[in-house]
Order: sequence, then C-alpha cells, then structure tokens
Amino acid sequence: MPGTGLWRTKTIEQSIADTDEPGTKLRRNLGAWDLTVFGVAVVIGAGIFTLTARTAGDYAGPSVSLAFVFAAIACALAALCYAEFASTVPVAGSAYTFSYATFGEFMAWIIGWDLILELAVGAAAVSKGWSVYLETVLGSLFGKGTKSTFDVGGVTVDWGALLVVAVLTTLLVLGTKLSSRVSMVITGIKVAVVLFVIILGFFYIKGANYSPYIPPGETGGAGQTGVDQSLFSLIAGGASSSFGVFGLLAGASLVFFAFIGFDIVATTAEETKNPQKAVPRGIIGSLVIVTVLYVAVSLVVVGMTSYKNLATSAGDGSHKTLATAFAANGVDWAANIISFGALAGLTTVVMVLMLGQVRIIFAMSRDGLMPRGLAKTGEHGTPKGATVIVGGLVALAAGFFPADKLEEMVNVGTLFAFVLVSAGVLVLRRTRPELPRAFKVPLVPLIPILAILACLWLMLNLTVLTWLRFVAWMVVGVVIYFGYSRRHSMLGRRQAGEPVEAPEA
Repeated sequence: MPGTGLWRTKTIEQSIADTDEPGTKLRRNLGAWDLTVFGVAVVIGAGIFTLTARTAGDYAGPSVSLAFVFAAIACALAALCYAEFASTVPVAGSAYTFSYATFGEFMAWIIGWDLILELAVGAAAVSKGWSVYLETVLGSLFGKGTKSTFDVGGVTVDWGALLVVAVLTTLLVLGTKLSSRVSMVITGIKVAVVLFVIILGFFYIKGANYSPYIPPGETGGAGQTGVDQSLFSLIAGGASSSFGVFGLLAGASLVFFAFIGFDIVATTAEETKNPQKAVPRGIIGSLVIVTVLYVAVSLVVVGMTSYKNLATSAGDGSHKTLATAFAANGVDWAANIISFGALAGLTTVVMVLMLGQVRIIFAMSRDGLMPRGLAKTGEHGTPKGATVIVGGLVALAAGFFPADKLEEMVNVGTLFAFVLVSAGVLVLRRTRPELPRAFKVPLVPLIPILAILACLWLMLNLTVLTWLRFVAWMVVGVVIYFGYSRRHSMLGRRQAGEPVEAPEA
C-alpha cells in the first residue's frame, strides 16, 4: 500500500496512467534500434576520445584496459536491473520514476536531484570538450590561432559551447525522432573513426609499452594525497592513487564516466513503441557494443606509446588525447581525422545528455515536485519549456564557467542512482511480485546485490573532494524538497483529496 509523508509511494498503475494525461503526453515513435543508437551515441564520446589517454597517463598505466573491464562489469550488472525496471514501468524519468514506486517520494526527489547533477553537469562538461575539438578542426582549416572563445570585460565566453547547445536544444524541441535520426548519422561517423583508430593503431603497437602492466604506485602525481586522492586509498592508508593497485581502482572509477549514458535509454521508455522489449534491448545492446570498442581502443593507445607520454602536463595542466599516441609515432595526419571524429562524437553525447535531463525534469514536474508548467508538451509532442530551460542552463555553465573535476562529479551521481535502481529491483520483486515483467534480472537476489556492491566500490575510489561536493549538492536538494516540492506534490494532493489540474504553459 502507498505510504504517507516522506515515504509515500506512487503506484506503478498511477505512473502509467499519468502518461495519458492531456497536455503532458509524449509521442511514442521510437524502436529498439533508435534506443540502441541513443545509447551508443551518448556513451561513445568524451570517454573514448579524451579519458582513455589521461587515465593511462595519470592513474593506471597500461592496465587502463583492465580498468575499463572493471567499470563495464559494474555497468552490466546495473544495466540488467535498469532493463527489468524499464520493461515493468515504461514511464519517463528512469531512476527517479523507479525510486518513486519503491522507496517513496523523498528518495525519488533525492535521486531526481542527483540525476540533474549527472546530466546537466555532464552536458556542460562535454560541451566544453566539443569546443576544444572545434578549435582544433578550425585550426587545421583556417590556420593555428583560430579560437572557439573570446574575452568580454575579463570574462571568457566559449562561443563554441554556446553554439552546439543552441543547435541541439532546437533539435530536441522539434522532436525526439528527429534527434534520433541526426544521432544515427553522426554516430555512424564516430564509430567509423573509432574503428580507424583501432585498425591503424594496431600497426604501431610495441610490446614493450605494455610492461609493467600495472606500474608501481607513486607518491603525489595526479591522484595526490589528501582530498585529491581516492577515498578508498585514504582509508586504506595508501600514499596516493597514482598507479599501483590504488591507481588501477581509481582509474576504473574514472573511466566509468565513459560508460555513462546507457541508463538514459530508460528515460525514453514513454516515447517507445513496445517499450517492454525495446528498452532492455537498447540498454544491453548499446553497452555490449561500446565495451568491446573501449577495451580495443585502450589496448591500442597504450601499445602505441609509453603511458608516461600520456600523463597530464605538469606545466599547464593540459590533457593528452588519442591524437597524442599517433603524433608520437609520426602519424600527424591521423590526428585531424580523430579530431573530426571526436567533434562528431561529442555532439551526440551533449544531445542525449540533454535529452535525458529534460525527461527527468519533465517527470518530476508532472508529479508536482517541480513547477507543473515544465511538463507541458507542445505541438511536436516534446516538453518545450523544460527543453529550453535545460538548454539555457547548460549553455550558461558551458559558455561562461571553467570545467574542472566534472567527470568525477558526474560519476558519483550516476553510481548513486545505479545503487538505488539495483536495490529497487529487490524491493519491487518482494512488494509487487504479480507485476508483468517482459525482462527479468537473472539470479535474483545475487545480481542486484553484486551490482550494489560494485557501484559502492567504484564510489569509494572517487576522490574525497568529489564526495564533499556531492554531499553539498544533496543538502541543497533537501532544502528545496522541504521548501517547495513536498507542498506541491501531486501524490500528496491526491491523498489529501484535493483536485489535480492539468499543467499550464
């Protein structure tokens, strides 16, 4: 039975009934292939083009490929749980909606607030990465010195990031199907570039670069002591989280950022034809594809050049990329192709992160935990107001603020969501065993428990500073819930017998 107060739950039946509410109805026009494209589109991006080289140079050395395997295992366990939930509750909102049905309204708000951190900050960070690659491409076309930024009154404006966010916001307003078609074309380009990296790089591999596979631990470095080292290494008394076993584990937690996105497939369940079958296929299919590509690329990159050549520059803090490994072998022409592929790749990452963010806010607004007007859908069957606001916020963050440590902030939020979704499978199996489940997690409760432990383990290997920032963000969310969301909750109003009106634009 639904509870009251902080722990009142929204029934599965009510969540599904709300999808037909006039004025907030999304258009169902996506299939399994569309969802797989969305998943691959968002996952193959910043992680494979920038994070691979940096993690090898600063944390894991040649064992970065093993770090990807560790992160992939944690994602695969969580993906099975997401697939069961999405096939059981085909409603926009992903982990937020799932938590509302299992843990109650307060935890649903917390996870929704947490997902805002994951998706909005992630979109802003990747937009800035897109702008960096735009500058590289423009430099190759119009000569070095071409900038994607300019200064106004002492403030650096990143016009490249503003441009990509503005264009993608327009696409998302025009319709999810159109966005899927654009993603399909661009995703094809960047997968081709990734295969190009693997095939060409294979001929430049030197076996000596794989030794030592796990370099001995160092003091200081990228994973320095104090709040900059991983929480686990601090608790275990490690000198730092640079290389060694602590570096490998910290690297797995960092490259987890490269896998973020398959969960966004679940946010589009309400816009999917036959979501009970299409969503699980989209989630698991996209994860399998990108895992194979990631491991292959990481093996090639560290085989082409010593991991020491991939370390973050001590002087200016600049990060190395895939192009660095090719430049070290005199294949400079390949760097331009990689930069073009990265530009295409990051475009779809930003778009799908924004899509997921909009759907989370849409679901929370429809429930009254955010202003109801944001749940209003327009002539194109998309929440126009929420899309424009998200686009504006992402553009503001990406265009005018520097991006630092954003990957780790995104990671801690995502891992926390994975923990709740995995635990939610156990809860819903016990409380609602009669619900039809088109996809079921095998070996319950073993798989969900392993997923929870794996995600908690990766969270422990994030830096202390990341944990402090995460706690501060959550405190702000709790204040907003008690100041606004609890009093405007649609579920609370229904339980109190109050009339529930359709949202106004």
